[in-house]
Amino acid sequence: MDDDRRTVPPPLSEAHEVDFDYRDGAGVDFEPYPGFLDERETADWVQAWTGNRDLDGAEFRIFGQDGSGGLAAFWLVRRDEPLDRQPVVFLGSEGETAVVAQDLGAYLWLLAGGFGPLDATMYPRHMHDSRPDARLTEVAERWAPSRRTSPAEAITAARAEFPDFAELIDSLCR
Repeated sequence: MDDDRRTVPPPLSEAHEVDFDYRDGAGVDFEPYPGFLDERETADWVQAWTGNRDLDGAEFRIFGQDGSGGLAAFWLVRRDEPLDRQPVVFLGSEGETAVVAQDLGAYLWLLAGGFGPLDATMYPRHMHDSRPDARLTEVAERWAPSRRTSPAEAITAARAEFPDFAELIDSLCR
């Protein structure tokens, strides 16, 4: 894999510098990492999560987690596309799976709308009290002005583009 696929894109770094408003469980439950998990950590986690020792997790760039240990990552599914054009997924500690944004731009707008990866995964059943964040809106406007969308639209578009993600992940589990 290209080295640039291990470099955290500046828009992601900038968005993750903003403190997420947890609000005692009513807000965004997300803890971004300062960088991607390395290849060994990624492989260890994917193997433990799926029970499949044959997987190396090379198709994921993990960049954060929720409080229970569910992970957010880029899913490298678009061949020959840069990292910022790859979808963002969530792999939950209790087996939840979802594509939450079609790409980095949509992810930035998801965050700006007051949603983290877990919240997007659980939408619309989640009792999440989303509140748009002005600081994250500034980041999204700077880096992805043409991708402006509501969280609901971003989530719906991601699910429509990748409707079989959960089944694919289930097929990898042992």
